[in-house]
Amino acid sequence: MSDAPHDTATQRDWRDTVFLPKTDFPMKAGLAAKEPAILAKWEADDLYGTLRKARAGRERFILHDGPPYANGDIHMGHAMNKVLKDIIVRSQSLLGKDAPYVPGWDCHGLPIEWKVEEQYRAKKLNKDDVPVAQFRAECRAYAQKWVDVQRGQFQRLGVMGDWADPYLTMKYDAEATIVGEILKFAETGQLYRGAKPVMWSPVEKTALAEAEVEYEDIVSTQIDVAFEIVESSVPELVGAYAVIWTTTPWTVPVNQALAYGPAIPYVSASAPDGRRYVVAADLVAGFFAKMGWTYDEHVFGEDDITFDGIMLEDAVARHPMHGKGGFFAKPRPFLPGDFVTTDAGTGLVHMSPDHGEDDFLLCKANGINPAFVVEDDGKYRADWPWMAGQGSVIAPKLNAPDGPICTDLREVGALLAASADYKHSYPHSWRSKAKVIFRCTPQWFIAMDKPIAAEIDAQENQPFVPSEVEGRAAGGALGARTSTALGTNGGSGSGAGSNGATLRELALDAIAHTRFVPEKGRNRIGTMVAGRPDWVISRQRAWGVPIAIYVDPRTGRYLDDKALNARIVDAFREGGADVWYAIDHEALLTEFGHDPALWQPVTDILDVWFDSGSTHAFTVEARYGEGVRANLYLEGSDQHRGWFQSSLLESCGTRGRAPYDAVLTHGFALDGQGRKMSKSLGNVVDPLKVIGESGADILRLWVASTDYFEDVRIGKEVLAGTSDTYRKLRNTFRYLLGALDGFSEDERVPYAEMPELERYMLGRLATLDLALRAVVDQGATIGGDPLPASLDFGRYARALTDFANAELSAFYFDIRKDSLYCDVGPAKPEGLLARRAYRTVLDTLFHALIRYAAPILCFTAEEVWGTRYPDGGSVHLLEWPAVDDSWGAEIDLSNWEAIIQLRLTVSAAIEPMRKAKELGSSLQAKVAIGTPERPAATPSELAELFIVSDVQLETTDATNVVVHVTDWHKCGRCWRHLPEVKQDGDLCDRCEDVVHG
Repeated sequence: MSDAPHDTATQRDWRDTVFLPKTDFPMKAGLAAKEPAILAKWEADDLYGTLRKARAGRERFILHDGPPYANGDIHMGHAMNKVLKDIIVRSQSLLGKDAPYVPGWDCHGLPIEWKVEEQYRAKKLNKDDVPVAQFRAECRAYAQKWVDVQRGQFQRLGVMGDWADPYLTMKYDAEATIVGEILKFAETGQLYRGAKPVMWSPVEKTALAEAEVEYEDIVSTQIDVAFEIVESSVPELVGAYAVIWTTTPWTVPVNQALAYGPAIPYVSASAPDGRRYVVAADLVAGFFAKMGWTYDEHVFGEDDITFDGIMLEDAVARHPMHGKGGFFAKPRPFLPGDFVTTDAGTGLVHMSPDHGEDDFLLCKANGINPAFVVEDDGKYRADWPWMAGQGSVIAPKLNAPDGPICTDLREVGALLAASADYKHSYPHSWRSKAKVIFRCTPQWFIAMDKPIAAEIDAQENQPFVPSEVEGRAAGGALGARTSTALGTNGGSGSGAGSNGATLRELALDAIAHTRFVPEKGRNRIGTMVAGRPDWVISRQRAWGVPIAIYVDPRTGRYLDDKALNARIVDAFREGGADVWYAIDHEALLTEFGHDPALWQPVTDILDVWFDSGSTHAFTVEARYGEGVRANLYLEGSDQHRGWFQSSLLESCGTRGRAPYDAVLTHGFALDGQGRKMSKSLGNVVDPLKVIGESGADILRLWVASTDYFEDVRIGKEVLAGTSDTYRKLRNTFRYLLGALDGFSEDERVPYAEMPELERYMLGRLATLDLALRAVVDQGATIGGDPLPASLDFGRYARALTDFANAELSAFYFDIRKDSLYCDVGPAKPEGLLARRAYRTVLDTLFHALIRYAAPILCFTAEEVWGTRYPDGGSVHLLEWPAVDDSWGAEIDLSNWEAIIQLRLTVSAAIEPMRKAKELGSSLQAKVAIGTPERPAATPSELAELFIVSDVQLETTDATNVVVHVTDWHKCGRCWRHLPEVKQDGDLCDRCEDVVHG
């Protein structure tokens, strides 16, 4: 847009007769400096509390906040997540709903405990030497410190919520509720104590949940080991060597059996070294090649045979280290395993029930129990006959081809091949980044496939054997230790009985009745729940909520006394989880009639995923009423196996349904080249730095503008583009503020009396309104059909910015600037109809656009609103604009589309002449247009729309535009070239009317 007309040296200065837009709203944002002051005002005015009062009694919308760990400064993933939540909450409030937001933090568990331990290690202290109460107090203080730090950082992002009273998993009420929730599982028979292989971190000395594990590629040693067959109903097999292949040599010292595929064809083949080797028929040639031999299937030795795996049913082998006696002297039976394949290896799998799911289940079914050889620090037991006193079982040196395991196997003639070149994906602790193992330990589990009883009167009093596991376990081994891949997943709750549904069945049903955005999330979490093993909920740490039950050490049975449980919950509510470590357990048990000699308090703590999975109970239900559930959970896509799932299982196990109506997942923030952010790469984009340099609204606009359902990029170039988009939006508001200077209700023109251009633009606003409602409003309709809110703010932001740039700045504002400046003057202070209609539409646009933008540009919207209405309160107390969806209904849209397209064609034809300086302004252009279909507008109307002096139309077969320089003179006030202007500097009829009457 050009500036207002001005005089030249030879013309009368008419500037005092034109309207010059005026506003104090600066073009330069200065967000980094302004935003903190706006935040301070919101806090001083208690904006959040005021909004709660204003929306009291309205339809409620609850977005339940997934708790970040109270550990360290926020990163870009935090910023992206919190901003997106805030945008959604603000948009729901804009719709008039009561949309509270209660932020929360996960304060227990290993992330915080690990940091406190680091402080101890720096002082050369051992945390195990510190009283548990002192250690827990330091963990609590550490968590509180980071809650306070992150609280300020999240607020700086513009996130509005109940920051004065957030939920913390370490608050006493929260800890009491968490204990109450696990006791519900106990009372309905879903909790049990058992032993089976679980993800175990030798570094952190605790069990891990799947959600606490990340996978990285590593290179392992792969070995082929020979087990001599000493018994078989097939005489030719006695003396042959069964060959197993594994990438975890450290499990061979814990081997207890061999597995075969009953239907797999095998070969007992003579080799050049004089031995006979048993290998799957499909894999024998590859095995021979690995050994440097050639296998000819047509040449057989005297005792060579081919046979089906079922013939190994009663075969027995001996361990290569059988000479060490004891455990190693026991026979190793062959067991049929449906997980055995010929995809890789030898078609025979060595079984270690201590360290693999398949191994554990198959051995358990055949009466073989784990040996519990590997300690919690990952080392073999000190009394173990082979490898005792060695370092961590997963240490590369221990497993190397020249390491002690391979060396010992080589010395007894059992190591056939070894190479440190097997690359594969392997699980690591996402905290310590160290490799984890499957390790069989006694743990507490929640059964996935046991029917849930409404009441449980008594548990079966059976002796506790560590290898016995109730419920169903699914999953596979770590690495390619067996001939299967990484394991198999089982069914979906087929073990349900007649007493009630299983947790798996309830969870899968809840998934089917939950909305997922994007939809692919349903299959992702559904597959995980269908195949997950029982939920291991115990951890061997100090900082967390203890599993506050009593167990009979002889049987593993836990004490089920509801009155006692209620007392425990009350004690936690009064003194927090620390009371479990200070309470007089003997006196408490005696008070409730139980013999203290028979019961021991459990000292394990709860998995922190159980803590966070229970947040709906002590946040949503505690604040809004029993049975209330959240409308929406929103987190990163990794939470399908984390918080989304733990919350689902916890709620289904205690309430029989999901804690949420809908789940939205977003991707991860990558650097500008699409790489994962890493300190080592030096490509981390710090949200706090972005805010400090550019302001939070730039970051907020970036979040809203991305396709956040997928991974998104952020870097200097991306933020530069966002800043450019922001500047255009800011200038749109600046124009509106200036153009509306002095606007009064006396100017307002009814819709029916407006020129068609104004009615057309209001129709475009109605279309925009509908598009934006489709993103945020569950009740929005398209063509009369109701649609769920898409929650796609990328579409919302694009629609808003495109409307401001293309339909307003480049079109409507450009056309009507002449009317704004010149349709008012000394003789017509009220302005002509077109100008009054224009300002009426601008006022409508202002009130709509400021509301639309407020959820995203929360600071800028407040600044804009306060500039026009200094005493008008906060923009965030406003509700969705009143836009009539019938606006523009009578307009021939196809005609306007043709006019707009023709306008673009005319502008393109004029531009070369402007560049060549053949004309200085489009107002000097006289345009002859040939077009197949004449638009429904007069030449003078088209001249005004195209901002040219004159338009001549004729019908032609194809559209063409010819531009000439007009010979009409220029009005000295509005600069238009018109036929009534007799010489340059004179006034046109319109200007004469508004100036002199």
